[in-house]
Amino acid sequence: MSSKQMISTRQFTIITFLYSIGTSILIIPAYLAKLAKQDAWIAAIVGVLLSFLLIMLFVKLANTFPKYTLIEIIEKVLGKWLGKPVAILFILFAFLNSGEMLYYIGNFTQIEIMPETPNFAFVLLFAFIIILANYLGLETFARSAELLFPVFLLLFLFFIIFITPDIKFENMQPMLDTPPRTFIASVLYFMSIFAFPSIMLLMIYPYTVNRNNSAQKGFYLGILLGGIVLIFIITLCILVLGDMNTASQNYPTYILAQRISIGNFFQRIEVIIAFMWIITIYTRAFIYFYVTLIGLQQIFHIKDEKPLILPFSILLLGVSQIVHPNSTHSYLYNTNIWLPYSAVFSIILSIFLLFIAKIRRLN
Repeated sequence: MSSKQMISTRQFTIITFLYSIGTSILIIPAYLAKLAKQDAWIAAIVGVLLSFLLIMLFVKLANTFPKYTLIEIIEKVLGKWLGKPVAILFILFAFLNSGEMLYYIGNFTQIEIMPETPNFAFVLLFAFIIILANYLGLETFARSAELLFPVFLLLFLFFIIFITPDIKFENMQPMLDTPPRTFIASVLYFMSIFAFPSIMLLMIYPYTVNRNNSAQKGFYLGILLGGIVLIFIITLCILVLGDMNTASQNYPTYILAQRISIGNFFQRIEVIIAFMWIITIYTRAFIYFYVTLIGLQQIFHIKDEKPLILPFSILLLGVSQIVHPNSTHSYLYNTNIWLPYSAVFSIILSIFLLFIAKIRRLN
């Protein structure tokens, strides 16, 4: 096995924060506004609160086997014959998601920023960053997250301050007007993109974190801070654009940033939101690809994951081009398939592993 890399609790908290935001900052507001309309911000608050129950489940599973990563836990609990196929399916889930992250980067950048540039050009540039980060390792990635964290916060505060003059509180009315069934669906959708993917963090928690007890608090703190950012973003989309305009846009947060105007000379600074999103999607894309590589290394008992990076990077570029043929397919996938698909690999898998571990008295 390659030498085990360790990160600090602070670094893990920052990674959790940026990872939890991920793609949510651009894609959640539209569909949440379509479902919950002007109550989208309330659905986000409820979603963040319920997400803590899910994190409790993940932490319980991780702390039951503190010396193992999630892939090793799967194999230990389910045994060699069932554990390996389940672990391979989980690795495939992570790999497909990493390809989807590249798709989002290429699609967004081409549509909103440089429409005449081929999609693949953006994908290739961003993939190079992810590949390089994996070559350098988890510790280097954690340090880069530490550097990007204050940049993200500064841009977020700048965004909040300068969009405030465009707020219209009447856009929130009438409150609590969403049917209960639709409201529950919107909360579950929010959680599926915000919290369900946090299962991937069990590949680094608590296995690679220096102090387990404080890291556990860092897990919750990172999710809380990420949730607060998303609540602000969704609320501002409703307050400034209104629920109908938010629901009708592919990337309403980007449109929101276009509204910023300071004295009629400081305008069109929507690149702020684009850069914020690039920071968070970089974090999530790295973790997905890292889980793929380390998972394969552990399940097949490979000495070092580095030789896997190049061949899987080429596959990753290919997957990014075919994972969604177009924006319509991506939208339908996110609204109809992602929720049950991700629930299997987050909620159901975690409960199943804990249940089997209890029966086998492994905890």
